[in-house]
Amino acid sequence: MRVFMINSFFSVGGPPRIVKGIYDVLKENNDLCILAAAREKIIDSMHTTRIGTKITAYRCAILARIFDSEGFNAKKPTEQLIKQIKEYNPDIIHLHNLHGYYINVEILFDFLKKYKKPVIWTLHDCWSVTGHCVHFDYIGCDKWKKGCNKCIQKKEYPTSVFFDNSAENYKRKKAAFTGVQNMTLVPVSKWLEGIIKKSYLSEYPTNVIYNGLDLKHFKPTANTIKSAYGIKNKIMILGVAQNWSKKKGFNDFIKLSSLLNMDKYAIVLVGVPKSLQKKVPHNIICVDQTNSTTELAQFYSAADLFLNLSYEETFGLVTAEALACGTPAIVYNRTAVPEIIDESCGIVVEAGNIKLLKKIITDEKWRAIESNNCVERAKQYEDKIQYCKYIKLYKKILEEGETL
Repeated sequence: MRVFMINSFFSVGGPPRIVKGIYDVLKENNDLCILAAAREKIIDSMHTTRIGTKITAYRCAILARIFDSEGFNAKKPTEQLIKQIKEYNPDIIHLHNLHGYYINVEILFDFLKKYKKPVIWTLHDCWSVTGHCVHFDYIGCDKWKKGCNKCIQKKEYPTSVFFDNSAENYKRKKAAFTGVQNMTLVPVSKWLEGIIKKSYLSEYPTNVIYNGLDLKHFKPTANTIKSAYGIKNKIMILGVAQNWSKKKGFNDFIKLSSLLNMDKYAIVLVGVPKSLQKKVPHNIICVDQTNSTTELAQFYSAADLFLNLSYEETFGLVTAEALACGTPAIVYNRTAVPEIIDESCGIVVEAGNIKLLKKIITDEKWRAIESNNCVERAKQYEDKIQYCKYIKLYKKILEEGETL
């Protein structure tokens, strides 16, 4: 089996971990795979190829910022990519994030429609069904259902400083992304699958595969975190995010800290840059972003309770990581995060209701949740299990194609 995978990055963020994980499983099975990505150096130990150059990526980013044209630039890099696909002659073409200032989706999908090879597209966010943004739930926007226009998130990633081209982008994406004969969509949560079913992508079959969780690193881990931060005798409440913002619940943690008895509780936020730490009251402990899974597992294990107060998540991996380390979770009832927990390992609370959140924390019924239950719940998201689901999907699609 020969697979050609396309993503914006090889090594930064969640999608690249999935890409590499699938690559490793294919390699173990003696199958062949090429990873094509932009804005990173070639990885010598893997069969990788680069889409475009730093210069073309910067040029695409500048054009997108001026004209709100993300996904419709990068003509030459996309033509070169198509040439590589033809030379490789894959059995499966697997798409991941197509935003990131590196590809022209109209040229790519016009080729895919003519090439007629099976296509799998893993959807990590909502960009594929909107005229601009990657998420819309926080602002309660539903224009994506019929046609975007006058985007109030124009300055959100992928940022446009000047023009709002969301109406035209929506039409062009719809025309490009629909009509592929043999394409299967893989949303990373049931919530995202529900969004897809209400969009112009509803013509395609879907197969939910969750993001993979590295259980070799995320497990109950001995640590001295509480002692190191002087909170040994307090109940430690933990929040973790890569990019803290209102949407990630940053303001809600601050509000919560004003309601709790901070002589008894300690709120620790991991991933807060120094520029943002200035806005945090002194009763919250801020930790810079860490790239060490070992250190992160120590924070999860040290915590008595994990909070995910995010308003927008297509999966919510940090919650699964916390559970894997034996820590119960309280999450908001928004987007995909509630899918990760059940009554055995956590509690779902109304989003933004800080008083109710405080009541649930202080009544401490969550203490009855056993650590082993949390660990058991997380096992279903084990990375190898999820990556093997992709291999099974590849084989199923190829077998169905042979019987036609």
